[in-house]
Amino acid sequence: MQNNVMPQRAAIIGAGTMGLGIAECFALAGKDVVLIDASPELSELALKRLAHRVRAHVDAGLLEPSALDRTAAVKTAKDLATAVADADLVLEAVPENIDIKREVLSACDRGAPLEAIIATNTSSLPMDELAAFVNRDERFLGMHWFNPPEWTPAVEIIPSSRTDVGVVKRLREFLLAIGKRPAAVGSAPGFVANRIQFALFREAIACVAEGLATPAELDELVRGSFGFRLPFYGPFQIADMAGLDVYSNIFGVLERGLGEQWQPPELLRTVVDAGRHGVKSFAGFYEYSEEERDKMLLERDRRYAALNQLLAELPPQTFAPRGTADDQD
Repeated sequence: MQNNVMPQRAAIIGAGTMGLGIAECFALAGKDVVLIDASPELSELALKRLAHRVRAHVDAGLLEPSALDRTAAVKTAKDLATAVADADLVLEAVPENIDIKREVLSACDRGAPLEAIIATNTSSLPMDELAAFVNRDERFLGMHWFNPPEWTPAVEIIPSSRTDVGVVKRLREFLLAIGKRPAAVGSAPGFVANRIQFALFREAIACVAEGLATPAELDELVRGSFGFRLPFYGPFQIADMAGLDVYSNIFGVLERGLGEQWQPPELLRTVVDAGRHGVKSFAGFYEYSEEERDKMLLERDRRYAALNQLLAELPPQTFAPRGTADDQD
């Protein structure tokens, strides 16, 4: 595909929680948006829900009053073919049902202009399986948003094995232009963000089930420890700052106490054995000059101090007293 034009006209098929929030996001960025649901009646209701949603955001001071006019420009259409006829970008956001997606994606492919990007907001279905419903499958890919979509910055871009690289580039540039922070990832179960998120939740559940903490205590601990760092740095940057040799040693402790599934990952061992221990050795998963390291660490402290002030505005968790089993008899 040779079209390098930034999408200006978007059609969103499906006006549930995600479709509605994405429509708001596109409209606030000045894009022409057509939003439809399963019937004309539901589509009209969706426009009313969108207006109510944006009014609530304006009243709460989250958006400027001009947002009302921008989102009021969102239109609906009598049917899917009309909705996608002039679109540069078509986003399918219908329920996670393969039969529904087959019907909707096939109709989008038939009705959209030849150079239009066709995307799915699936959070779980394999991209190659969905691409089979689109004849011109080189223009098809995943665009996985996170709830609430109007505020959450990340969007996963998931190409199929047949997606044109130019389409990935166009979609990335589009998302950056509307203020999102896209990342291109491979198609695998859960993609990337949900795989990591659910691994965290699996261990959180295990800690509570083992009696190590209550849900409230665990939430407080995560919010004030590694979760505190995550708004600014990803796992690899955090590990580089902590020391990859330290991480390797901690994995050893976990392996001895919890089993072989906690042995140090091979990639981590390879990096550590090469003497790349993180910022202290000027190389880990990233590389740093002395100036870059010092600047990054100072910026880290500035960000953490600012976030700590914001976090202090939240009331502390209230915990039930904890004691031994004997104390509770």
